[in-house]
Amino acid sequence: MTDHTLLRLAAGLALAAGLASSAAAAPAQGETVFKQQCGTCHAIAPGGPAKLGPPLKGMIGRKAGTVPGYAYSKAMTGWGQTWTTANLDAYLAKPAATVPGTKMLVGVANPEQRAAVIAYLATLK
Repeated sequence: MTDHTLLRLAAGLALAAGLASSAAAAPAQGETVFKQQCGTCHAIAPGGPAKLGPPLKGMIGRKAGTVPGYAYSKAMTGWGQTWTTANLDAYLAKPAATVPGTKMLVGVANPEQRAAVIAYLATLK
């Protein structure tokens, strides 16, 4: 192998290692962002203290507006979508633009923080 090939291989391995560590760190960072920006209005698990928004454990893969006991807006119950990482990203970026008439007014504007929160929520099965 040439020096140039070895350098390219080393750079590729370093990039892959960096991406893997970023992916592993995302849920931990997301938990922090969640506590700072989302935790005032949302609990993780049902049965905790009452909050302004519904509990979010297991939301990815669940139909929007279906947590028993939470009074959703007509907009959210009529939206008819199942939460995916893609539509959650759009919703958290601009809640009222994604689901006009939703009760949620505040999202997560920063794309990196939003991705971390979504990674965290994805771990909560």
